Amino acid sequence: MLSKIAFALLTASGLCACASSSDKVASTYVSPIQYTSYSCGQIREESARVSSRAAQAAGVQDQKRKDDQVATAVGAVVFWPALFFIDGDNQKTAELARLKGEMEALEQASVQKNCGIQFQRQAAR
Repeated sequence: MLSKIAFALLTASGLCACASSSDKVASTYVSPIQYTSYSCGQIREESARVSSRAAQAAGVQDQKRKDDQVATAVGAVVFWPALFFIDGDNQKTAELARLKGEMEALEQASVQKNCGIQFQRQAAR
């Protein structure tokens, strides 16, 4: 019986349309041209603002993924209507992708202006 439940969980989690993990969300292209008039100080301030917002969006995305996984497990084992609460990626995912693109554009603008700002990439999990 326990092996059937484990198999159902694995199958459901593999087939679900769960939200993507934040580190799996690809950035969307944002042109660095919008930052050409920025000074190095302004690029630094804007990158701090965007980075903070991206960290918040990544937290929301990861929580959404966990919620979808729980709904999948509950739906597969206990209460199948719970599967209707899984909505996968949404506008929050799109916002995270845009923010990642903005960080890349800011990094490109920094390099073009020789600002010397160190941008840290998210560590792979």
